[in-house]
Amino acid sequence: MNESVNIFQSVAILIDGNNMEKSLHSLVKDTNAMLDMDKVIPRLLQNRGLSRLIYFREGKNISSKLADRLHQNYHGSVVPCHKSADIPLSIKATQIAQKVDTIIIMSGDSDYVDLVTHLKSEGVRVEIAGVNANTAQILIDEADYYNEITKDDCFVYSKPPERKKTTKPKTRKKSKVTPEPKSKTKSTRKPRKKPKK
Repeated sequence: MNESVNIFQSVAILIDGNNMEKSLHSLVKDTNAMLDMDKVIPRLLQNRGLSRLIYFREGKNISSKLADRLHQNYHGSVVPCHKSADIPLSIKATQIAQKVDTIIIMSGDSDYVDLVTHLKSEGVRVEIAGVNANTAQILIDEADYYNEITKDDCFVYSKPPERKKTTKPKTRKKSKVTPEPKSKTKSTRKPRKKPKK
């Protein structure tokens, strides 16, 4: 008889947005490929509780729709980074290490190896989620578990077709006919005399 196991683990998911986006673009061969959060997040959690979801992204061009969706669906947030995401992500990971059981880092960047080693020494379970072709083997080996991100975990965002500007047919301008000026000369006619009674 199989008994269900109640899992009371809290998980923080920290996403290196630029790294994941580049990895997905090369995987799908399309620069409009994006993570399908509604598929990925439940699969990564595996019935554990979500404590934090933070999407770190370099640059100012951050989609407000993404930020709204992460907040509405997961109480998550988007953090803009001045340069690469590795330093802000690492700082946040060390700040929350004592508040969660597991930290999932979504990135394949080998720069996170030292962070993974440190978090594990603090008693935190560390998982990596990344695209195989773009994830450093040393990072996979250091983590407690590796989750592969595949084509099934993303979708291609199709931009709405651009509307063609309709040009109005050129119409001929009507030429204005200017009336001839009235003559300023006084009439030479003599006024009529009234008949005498």
